[in-house]
Amino acid sequence: MSILGTQERPLRVAVVGSGPSGFFAADHLLKSLVVCEVNLFERLPVPFGLVRGGVAPDHPKIRTVTKVFERTAAHPRFAFFGNVEIGRDLSLEELRRFHDAVILAYGAEADQRMGIPGEDLPGSHTATEFVGWYNAHPDFRDARFDLSKETAVIVGAGNVALDVARILCLPPEALAATDIAGHALDALAESRVRDVVLLVRRGPAQVKFTLSELKEIGDIPGCQPVVDPAELALNPESAEEINTPELARILEILGEFAARPADPAARRRIHFRFLAGPHALEGEGEVERIVLERNRLAGPAFGQKPWATGETFPLGCGLVFRSIGYRGLPLPGAPFHDKGGVVPNTLGCVEDNGRTVPGLYAAGWIKRGPTGVIGTNKADSLETVKSVLTDTAGLAPCPEPDTEALRALLRARGVRAVSFDDWRVIDAAEQARGAVLGKPRERFTRVADMLAALDNAARAGGDTA
Repeated sequence: MSILGTQERPLRVAVVGSGPSGFFAADHLLKSLVVCEVNLFERLPVPFGLVRGGVAPDHPKIRTVTKVFERTAAHPRFAFFGNVEIGRDLSLEELRRFHDAVILAYGAEADQRMGIPGEDLPGSHTATEFVGWYNAHPDFRDARFDLSKETAVIVGAGNVALDVARILCLPPEALAATDIAGHALDALAESRVRDVVLLVRRGPAQVKFTLSELKEIGDIPGCQPVVDPAELALNPESAEEINTPELARILEILGEFAARPADPAARRRIHFRFLAGPHALEGEGEVERIVLERNRLAGPAFGQKPWATGETFPLGCGLVFRSIGYRGLPLPGAPFHDKGGVVPNTLGCVEDNGRTVPGLYAAGWIKRGPTGVIGTNKADSLETVKSVLTDTAGLAPCPEPDTEALRALLRARGVRAVSFDDWRVIDAAEQARGAVLGKPRERFTRVADMLAALDNAARAGGDTA
């Protein structure tokens, strides 16, 4: 029997999820001294996860990381299996039949809930729905948002919350030349939203958004940022937490916003409300108001928590977006920590009731929770890959190390696996659709349309092998 990780018998690794953590894991494996073959699985026909479906359309530079992923995909020992959902088209047990190791890197798709009365009233949405909607994600193509309302409230203080606020307030002409979904551009052009309220449960020293995102809020044409100067006052513990130049600059910019005189010509306003949390959503059949509760901070510096004071007050609104974090979902056959929303692991090695599951690993948000930026996943995936490589000598070889047999099984089940070359065909079709409209691309919003683009290219003589 050949030793795993050699030219005679490469280490076969399946990576579940084609976002940054999945691609970084594949790259680390293929660049290692251990000879690896990597099959990367994605439930959609298109790759790149949140880089494609989560980055705001007016932030195209962030998406240039896909150039790195494309180089990984060009490796001769790499294969992409798009349109294949693990747990639906293949079980985890079946996946392990064809691979010596499996890395779970499928992210955190669910949203945290606020846990307040009225949370499920019409007009209450997750930020994930809205972001997916304007980014043409098939899961959210048919989402509906009543943009006839004049006031929208966003609960959260991270970059996603600022993305939602910015997209709601940017003039349509500023988005027209981006790759925003056409249906979203049309709806936003008719939007009557005038006031967007960012609700921050803690104080300005504890915000999670970045300096660059905050600066953009101040540069939106025809939009005035509004901050109550009294809410920028810091207790001694918060003042101690201002320990980086970036955070200090964030406080300065918030102060600049607070000092701006009211602009009666402003078409829209973004209001920052600190030390206020959601208490309830109310309305007759739909959201008509949010009841807020004032908070106070308690605890030592860097460990302060918001505590409700019992003082409540209403704010009229017709839209509410919660942007308070994500959580992972369980994969059939894999251990799962329900409270944390992650796969339990140590250094990426998956554990079941404290015992290591041989050959099963995790990377990215499903490993550590939804924290960090795109680049954070590179080091995280490297940690997991190191565990895989360390374990190689002790891994049990899979019983069927044959990718063609895997493809045959999928075909027999009627599953159309999309290769990376297929993705390039879809990519070219989207860019061609966008060129007609003066956009970098016009995305397909349905899986059936993505697959139809492959059929059309094949009929025209294109290579979709």
